[in-house]
Amino acid sequence: MSGTAGLSARVRSRFTVVGADATEDAVVAAVRTDPGAARLGAGAVLRLAERVRGDLVGAGPLTPLLADETITDILVNATDVWVDRGHGLVRAPVRMGGADDVRRLAQRLAAGCGRRLDDGQPFVDARLPDGTRVHAVLPPVATTGPYLSLRTFRQRPYRLADLVNAGTVPGPVGEVLRAVVSARLAYLVVGGTGSGKTTMLNTLLGLVPPTERIVIVEDAAELRPRHPHVVALQARTSNVEGAGAVDLRTLVRQALRMRPDRLIVGECRGAEVVDLLAALNTGHDGGAGTLHANAPADVPARLEALGIVGGLPRAALHAQVAAALQVVIHLRRITRGRMLDSISLLAADGPDRLLTTRTVWQRERGPGPAAADLARLLDDRQVPVPHLLRVPVSAPVTSGAGGVTPLRPRPRPERGGAS
Repeated sequence: MSGTAGLSARVRSRFTVVGADATEDAVVAAVRTDPGAARLGAGAVLRLAERVRGDLVGAGPLTPLLADETITDILVNATDVWVDRGHGLVRAPVRMGGADDVRRLAQRLAAGCGRRLDDGQPFVDARLPDGTRVHAVLPPVATTGPYLSLRTFRQRPYRLADLVNAGTVPGPVGEVLRAVVSARLAYLVVGGTGSGKTTMLNTLLGLVPPTERIVIVEDAAELRPRHPHVVALQARTSNVEGAGAVDLRTLVRQALRMRPDRLIVGECRGAEVVDLLAALNTGHDGGAGTLHANAPADVPARLEALGIVGGLPRAALHAQVAAALQVVIHLRRITRGRMLDSISLLAADGPDRLLTTRTVWQRERGPGPAAADLARLLDDRQVPVPHLLRVPVSAPVTSGAGGVTPLRPRPRPERGGAS
């Protein structure tokens, strides 16, 4: 171990063993009084003290990565650090020290979330005060660990124009998304892991009129849209005694008593989908959520599986979804980043009235057979129909902002009252 490394280790141990508060002045004083600092200049002492304090508080050597808004994921495998900026994983030039350092960092982050992480509880899934999601696993469960996974939270949510400028959403299609929100159609944002579902939902919620109240229910709080009236509820796991858990299904029911104009479930992955469907079918239109599904065609089966968990029979599930949800927005992750792949409509077809999806627009093919159907839905709700939905099915989507052309208005159906 080099002299500087040994000095750093000794100073860290003074704080971790004694449990002293690692203030900036205290760490600088500890470095200066260490015999190994005798030959260091004042500037070197301050720089070393800053690095040591970074290892003792907050995210340590990962702090600069968490401050980088281009990074969405930080993964630590033992002492190797990988980051994702939306174009795949790359190794980060960060030194983590040894496995013990990673373990201490993971435990410190867990403690900052009010959670326990030790040999008796070797894994944790929690959220830091700034919204960063933390997942950690310790040996022996982590066979070559410890492992640490951080999903960062963007402090400034994207606007729709940002996604258009980045190429995630074509300009004319952005007008379709804006119309879907304006018409209070209920929608699901779907895609695989890391496809940008939360980012898209966050962006679309920013399009909700400021006079409306958004109530968000999430397992882990990630949605913070650009909107002046947002109420957020977060599920809670049980404590070490196994008590105190609050699940999403309970929160959806509580949210209905909070006068939501838009009820949002951050991620549908359990029995809460039954309560969400019931809410959307009793006047709470304009709701939304995300769902793990690799393609729009997979959505009916995924919802059916969740409905079974909630005790909803297959036929009833299909009927409720057909009445409650209209639009599926599918995102896909590719080598160069994340992109909007398609927009579809949900419908109940056939003698059994089972759910199917019909394409409104697909990135590689342009407008699909259901484009006219979505246009009619918008027209019924007195929302101007984007030009894209008037393009013949065989015509490709051209670049540009895309205009809107109002159709003859029809009376808009009245919203039902709160349940």
